[in-house]
Amino acid sequence: MDRFADRRFGDIDAEPAMGRLDWDMLHYRNEMASSPVFHGVSPPLIRWIADDRGRVLSREICSDLFARHFTCDMMGHDWRVLLDRRDRRALADAAKGSSRPDPVPVRMRAQSGARRWGIVRMTRVVEADEAPLWYGTVEDIDERHDHDRRALADALAESRQHYRWSVDLSPQVPWTAAPDGRVEEIGPRWQELTGRSPHSARGAGWIASLHPDDVERTLSLWAERLRSGEPVDIDYRICLAGGSYRWMRARASARRDDRGRIVRWYGTLEDIHAEKLAQRALAESEERFRLAIQSARLGIWDFDGASGMRTWSREFRAMLGLSDTEPATSELALRLVHPEDRPRLAAMLDAVAANRLPPHFEATLRVYRADTGALRWIRSIGWSSFAESGRPARVIVTFQDVTEERNSEDRIRWAATHDPMTRMPNRALWQATLEDMTEQARQSGESFGLVMVDIDDLKRINDMLGHDAGDALLCGFAQRFAACAPADATVGRLGGDEFGMIAPSLADSAALAEWSAELLGGVRGPYVHNGRSLDCSVSIGGAVFGEHGDEATELLKAADLALYASKSAGRGRLTMFHSQLRAEAQQRSSMIHMARQAISDDLVVPFYQPKIDLLTGRILGYEALLRWQNPRTGVHAPDSIAAAFDNAEIAVQLTEKMMAAVVRDVSRWLRAGHDPGRVAINASAADFMQHDFAGYVLAHLERSGISPQHFEVEVTETVFLGRGADQVEQALHRLSAAGVRIALDDFGTGYASLSHLKQYPVDVLKIDKSFVSNIEQDAGDAVIVDAIGKLGGSLGMEVVAEGIERQSQIALLLARGCAVGQGYLLGRPRPWAGVRLQAA
Repeated sequence: MDRFADRRFGDIDAEPAMGRLDWDMLHYRNEMASSPVFHGVSPPLIRWIADDRGRVLSREICSDLFARHFTCDMMGHDWRVLLDRRDRRALADAAKGSSRPDPVPVRMRAQSGARRWGIVRMTRVVEADEAPLWYGTVEDIDERHDHDRRALADALAESRQHYRWSVDLSPQVPWTAAPDGRVEEIGPRWQELTGRSPHSARGAGWIASLHPDDVERTLSLWAERLRSGEPVDIDYRICLAGGSYRWMRARASARRDDRGRIVRWYGTLEDIHAEKLAQRALAESEERFRLAIQSARLGIWDFDGASGMRTWSREFRAMLGLSDTEPATSELALRLVHPEDRPRLAAMLDAVAANRLPPHFEATLRVYRADTGALRWIRSIGWSSFAESGRPARVIVTFQDVTEERNSEDRIRWAATHDPMTRMPNRALWQATLEDMTEQARQSGESFGLVMVDIDDLKRINDMLGHDAGDALLCGFAQRFAACAPADATVGRLGGDEFGMIAPSLADSAALAEWSAELLGGVRGPYVHNGRSLDCSVSIGGAVFGEHGDEATELLKAADLALYASKSAGRGRLTMFHSQLRAEAQQRSSMIHMARQAISDDLVVPFYQPKIDLLTGRILGYEALLRWQNPRTGVHAPDSIAAAFDNAEIAVQLTEKMMAAVVRDVSRWLRAGHDPGRVAINASAADFMQHDFAGYVLAHLERSGISPQHFEVEVTETVFLGRGADQVEQALHRLSAAGVRIALDDFGTGYASLSHLKQYPVDVLKIDKSFVSNIEQDAGDAVIVDAIGKLGGSLGMEVVAEGIERQSQIALLLARGCAVGQGYLLGRPRPWAGVRLQAA
């Protein structure tokens, strides 16, 4: 405090850094020196320094006028005796309203009892690690010169206001420099931008704030302009207070005297960061478009509606077998098109001429190459823009040679349903076949056998000999497996080292056992890869339709249980599904029974976990999680009835119970004045298989008077797969159109293609907690989270991280584009009453 107490206003030019106060004082002195309005202004009676509580810490008497008329020494709170309560209030109000208030006229009580008019000017200064201080002056303007003094005060106030608004509200930073280029003055916004004082920028100090890569270029241009005297206009980056860099534009002109000599340089510094980024983004976009056109091997046909000019790109000419000099005419295009397709092209050209072309159009035509005469299939996609008159302003058409695509549709379908390595049916085709055979067996009363086969120790071979050896073993086994299979069998690679077979001829346990013994003997022979012998043994699990299950999923699970038992018992053997494995089935039955009881007794209870804005901590909504209340054992999580979700009928009934309870709770919240945001409910694949899931949800909301904007449906990637995908797509689009948001849960853990993000109206991507839990330790998980965040941001989707349990995870998620989260750290699931009390 002592060094502040010793500071004097008269020494303001000696301060090492020119702050806002310095800038104002400099301007004030310039006004005093140059404007005749200010001639004759009385010098200050006293200069003073006070703290934020109004206590004067230091004062300097500048005129004996003070001693002649006043006895108060101003220190501490003694100054108050000089002023009436109204004037003291005026000073206090001015100090509250601004750190640089306008001059305040006051009446001061002289020792004679008379009143003398005075002007109080003050400025609040805050320095690092120091308490704020007020610097001020008191000037005597006396009642005899009241009119002149008031005019002086008003003129001074107007001048300061004019300058303050000119400098503070200008987005530019003004600066001046001497003829040799050394900076003399710079505006106060320099400190706001760079964190450096204006004083530090004087001379050549401003160079320290430039980006290192811009220094040489900037100084070179500045030196050249100093020699030539021509105006300066240059872009460079400056370092901000936070350490980042921002693009600025510096412009300056020289003021000359009557002899043409440079007197001073006057310049401004303007923020152009947004423009630079926009220019860079545009250039990158154009480059990406050009590369995309080249990499996609697209031809471009460009029609300018104003000039009638047609332009064919080099890629399009190459597609047609034309030289670069061949004129681009409609006649040439019609001549190359297959006769059967010419009417379609002629109609499109006529539509262009008659202004009837739609904004978007597509067509696939057969075209003969001009050089070889080869027939090619060309797919065209066009876009048109229109002038205000309605005439096409521009038509852009892309062309792609799809001959191979047309000729290879069968190969594409095959590739979509087969494993490329072993060339066997993949899991999707094999499971579809299993479902079909199950349906046929129900109708015919016949049976079939199902086996699951797992190659033992494939991982060990991959680890020891490399994946090429493991792949060779997979292919070798696939050949022997297919050769050993009955003629009526359907075999498939289900993934990894797992294979499956369905055979009507193996319709009982004895037949399956006999065939399995043959397979076990056939695969024991060595496999040779690069001169190395690879040993192979397999574990087999078997089940028979009708005996071990009458549903595809149930039968497959029975075989899976048997396979697991084979591997647990030592591998290299067959295990048929039998009574000792029924513990799993009994547990499943128990789960289903409990689920049915929860449904019939109305024991399903939703618990609500908040979704939190990680930046602000604000609750954005809730996810409704299924719980059920056992009268004796209390609340249970859904994993206690997990098997019930595999039963389509029960899964739908559980969703209906949840739906009814959630709608009731949301309605109660809204009536109580609590806005829960969007409340999400989980939907399974079975829910979409009912006759009209979307209609059911929307009707429920309408009956309860709840806007769809308060509702969200969460699905996992599995609902997009398998049979009924079209029904799922229709339901999701209908819900989305009504205002219900669609969230994709556990993203990154399923089998969905990225194309599903375009096909389905997904609004929210939820990052599975398995990636979030290890984001700090596992670089792979961090990369996955980063990729999902960028993907969601690019597609305009909200990204939600699940399973947040540590504060340190939040910063990593925010850095990777994920601003919304769930987890025990942010809020545990609560029943409706708990959420209501929390909101209250």
